[in-house]
Amino acid sequence: MRMLNKSLFSLMLCAGLSVPAYAEFKQAPLPYKSDALEPAIDQKTMEIHFAKHHKAYVDNLNAQIKSYPELDKLSIEQVQAQISKYNSAVRNNGGGHFNHAFFWESLAPTNKTGKVSTKLLKQINQDFGSFEAFQDKFNQAATGRFGSGWVWLILNDAGQLEIVSTPNQDNPLMDIVEKKGQPLLGLDVWEHAYYLKYQNRRADYTKAFWSVVNWNTVNQRYDAAIK
Repeated sequence: MRMLNKSLFSLMLCAGLSVPAYAEFKQAPLPYKSDALEPAIDQKTMEIHFAKHHKAYVDNLNAQIKSYPELDKLSIEQVQAQISKYNSAVRNNGGGHFNHAFFWESLAPTNKTGKVSTKLLKQINQDFGSFEAFQDKFNQAATGRFGSGWVWLILNDAGQLEIVSTPNQDNPLMDIVEKKGQPLLGLDVWEHAYYLKYQNRRADYTKAFWSVVNWNTVNQRYDAAIK
């Protein structure tokens, strides 16, 4: 079994993902009840999103182990890092599994969200000008994403915070994306993530998202990424 560096190990824990060895990929339970994010994210959406959409990504990814036996020896992060080696089913479903596990851990009930750390806030102010400017840029990326995809706050290879958008189930860990980095926060802007409650009002969904961001987890990811 290949050893993982401390930063990657920490990111895996923060994403709600198990640590190797792997026989197949597992879907961890939600870290809160399905109604815990009301009213920002409604219970029905959470139930369908987790038990149907995310589960399908995990099941479909595991089905690819027959074609790529080495997958059962890799972490989900390692799969992303060499995604160009695999077919579109691994790319879409492997990305879908990582992204959703990461997303669930990025959220928390409003009384458990915590606050952005002093250290992270300092770099947000440095790289974006202010926390409000950071939020505005993130919101613009979310509403401006054409079709389905994700919006991310990453720490890039230059050590700077950056907001990036990826199509479909791509993410900044993949070796095929234009802008790579360690993801700190992600927002799912596929319609299945919000349509039952918000219909076509993605801007309202994005605004509500900020009330359930798990800053405790984001802070931990940032600390792990800068080490």
